[in-house]
Amino acid sequence: MFAYLYQLLNLCRKEFLAVLKDPANRIILIVPVILQSLLFGYGATFDLNDVPYAVVDQSRGEYSKSLLAHLDGTGKFHRVATLTSSAQMDDVINAGDALMVVYFASDFDSRLSTQGTAPLQMVLDGRNSTTAGNAAAQVREIVARFNATLPNASSPSITVVSRSWFNPNLETRWNILPGLIASLSMIQVMMLAALSVAREREQGTFDQLLVTPVTPSQIMIGKALPSMAIGLVQSLLVILIARYWFEIPLAGTVMTLTVGLLIFTLAVVGIGLSISALSANMQQAMLYTFVLLVPIVLLSGLATPVGNMPDAFQWATYANPLRFAIDLVRRVYLEGATLGQVWHDFIPMLGVAAVTLPLAAWLFRNRLV
Repeated sequence: MFAYLYQLLNLCRKEFLAVLKDPANRIILIVPVILQSLLFGYGATFDLNDVPYAVVDQSRGEYSKSLLAHLDGTGKFHRVATLTSSAQMDDVINAGDALMVVYFASDFDSRLSTQGTAPLQMVLDGRNSTTAGNAAAQVREIVARFNATLPNASSPSITVVSRSWFNPNLETRWNILPGLIASLSMIQVMMLAALSVAREREQGTFDQLLVTPVTPSQIMIGKALPSMAIGLVQSLLVILIARYWFEIPLAGTVMTLTVGLLIFTLAVVGIGLSISALSANMQQAMLYTFVLLVPIVLLSGLATPVGNMPDAFQWATYANPLRFAIDLVRRVYLEGATLGQVWHDFIPMLGVAAVTLPLAAWLFRNRLV
């Protein structure tokens, strides 16, 4: 057992030296993460495509039903739940089933009929800040058009009162930067893992592994651990930038984030090692990696909500570990979710790792035979 661990330690040390001995590599591993975090934090925005919402209609009157018909008729708002009490709002928003909840008080219709004005409350999911803000703006436009149809149309009759959960000011960077904690590190981790064996073949050192006493599993672990360690350090850098530079409060715990990111990097390393074992040289490894990176990022939910995608693409995202990593990080960072509340995100990531790591090991064995 000691000899096994000693050999594994030497393999990890060799891999770290191969990656970090070049000053240019050290700069590439650190500087792009910081620059991209700042770039996305200041410059990226989202568009409104689809708004799942829930409703609590305690008024059950003519006006509330008519206003809901206006919302449902827009084509952008679709009702996913009709709740019976305000206590049920926590479940639909925390689970991500609804972007917002429209709440009609029990005296909504009576106040609108007798006093000529009544408040309409919106509860928004601030974890998707820009989309939530755009949705709130569209609701206000719909309410303004609805007010014009009322008998007392000379002054606004329905006033909209909104409240955002998890992101009180609906700042876009509060949504983007937590997503970058996983996505920025994934790019480097996959590239490092994909180039690990391909670099050995291209430099002619791969044949030297054939005459060493190490096993294929040791080679795979020795290639995987350094990439995972570098990915976790990069994720920590983004967390520090989000927390202390942009002053986005961390609602959850670093331990929960670390566990989730560890499982995520394991799945990403499995993909990268499979690419590396398949590639004959570094050029092929880079090509295969970039071919995979584009759909992985596009289908992750980072730029557009997964619910807006066609059904076939939504099914495809279940094989995308980044989708579930972003969901996990956002919930832990903004919502303060615990391991017990995000455990379902672990299953697809572990599933990817369970497929890709044995595949990489099998490919290593066939290459070593």
